[in-house]
Amino acid sequence: MSNEKFLTIKEVADILRVSERSIMRYIDSGRLIASKIGQWRINQTDLDNFIKKSQNF
Repeated sequence: MSNEKFLTIKEVADILRVSERSIMRYIDSGRLIASKIGQWRINQTDLDNFIKKSQNF
């Protein structure tokens, strides 16, 4: 059994401090990977990767 954590759209929006609609746009564009498990869920690892790719250095 996997210990991976899955987050809801609302949880991810709160973490990133953006709207839930923005999260849906990221998913629709393919920038953020999500799975439809009853409702949309984002794997914590996929969110971490999204954040790393989005950082400005």
